[in-house]
Amino acid sequence: MSHTLAEKILADKCGKDEVFPGEFINAKVDMVLASELSGVLAVDEFEKIKGARVFDPEKIVFVMDHFTPAKDINSAEIVKRCREFARENGIRFYDVGRAGIQHILLPEQGLVVPGDLIAGADSHTCTYGFLGAFGTGIGSTDAAAAMILGEVWLKVPETIKFIYHGKPPKWVGGKDLILHTIGQIGVDGAMYQAMEFTGEAVVSLGMADRFSMANMAIEAGAMAGVFAADETTRAFVEKRSQREGKYWQSDENAEFAETYEFDTSQMEPFVALPYLPENVKSVSEIAGQEIDQVLIGMCTNGNLEDLRAAAEILKGKKIHPDLRAVIIPGTQKVYLDALNEGLIEIFIEANCSVSTPTCGPCLGGHMGVLAEGERCLSTSNRNFRGRMGHPNSEVYLANPYVAAATALAGHITSPNEVVN
Repeated sequence: MSHTLAEKILADKCGKDEVFPGEFINAKVDMVLASELSGVLAVDEFEKIKGARVFDPEKIVFVMDHFTPAKDINSAEIVKRCREFARENGIRFYDVGRAGIQHILLPEQGLVVPGDLIAGADSHTCTYGFLGAFGTGIGSTDAAAAMILGEVWLKVPETIKFIYHGKPPKWVGGKDLILHTIGQIGVDGAMYQAMEFTGEAVVSLGMADRFSMANMAIEAGAMAGVFAADETTRAFVEKRSQREGKYWQSDENAEFAETYEFDTSQMEPFVALPYLPENVKSVSEIAGQEIDQVLIGMCTNGNLEDLRAAAEILKGKKIHPDLRAVIIPGTQKVYLDALNEGLIEIFIEANCSVSTPTCGPCLGGHMGVLAEGERCLSTSNRNFRGRMGHPNSEVYLANPYVAAATALAGHITSPNEVVN
């Protein structure tokens, strides 16, 4: 029979010729992932099991990225617990100064390749679909079990196909395509399903744009967001990993739960308004909305290409005096590459703050928390009430071009309005 990309990866991981939507399987994982917040809970569950041992220390990764650098005593204790567990069990451990945001770090380090199954105790584990892998979020208890057994129990999802036609105009990228998609289907429009992104517009996208789209699949309720790995993927992987991976793709007559088609040629940048990622409008519809803070980075748009986009707008200019801008590179390597390219100098000369890699402000933890009544335009992925600070603050989501243009204008605006 014919099968989708997601079904092929999952069949491969449970040693079957084929699997079908709705079928429950035990699938072998290539990587188990946790941050300090989910990891400490997984450690608690792991240690409840008498005689428990990790199945393969090379296939378990702890990345300290949410409350690091430690913001208080409690977060320092959490990181310490994870660090001690990692040392005792010989698992991969990435700490502040050697790490970054987990979903950017793992592909950068060559730890994830096409065809892999990644089970992560973080909802944005769906990001790895940008590589042609199957990444999905699991609970901390499931992560503890996966660290012991090397497999995860799950239900094979249906797949929704999204076809993007045409060539996106200037300033429109993967972030806009996924925001528009979520705006059309809603935050529960792909609940426990796989979203497969296809079409000529998608094929032309770089890896950072694909990354943004897969990253936000969970914002539509999806179990995974996947791209068929192609030559663009291969070029990315060969520079970073010793493993080649498996380049699966959906069969031509594979059965999809639904199919959506979009014309990208007439699109403009999109912005998600508070308090849901589905509350999407074009930038021209809400231009003029005053903003107190701009945040550029996070896992969704913290790759080097995203920083280049922001720098293209900010170069030689100053941000609005009534606004603050925080730039957060996704990893130490992204930070160093941005420094070597002169991007960090552009940001600092524009009066932006440049932070060490962290998830801090995205979840309202530190490094950019909002006060009551403040508004932030962010390149992150969630804008729920209270997500970035006070319950009466507001978060708007946009791409790096719009974020940088907004930082200059002091209000939401199109890049066209600030570029000479």
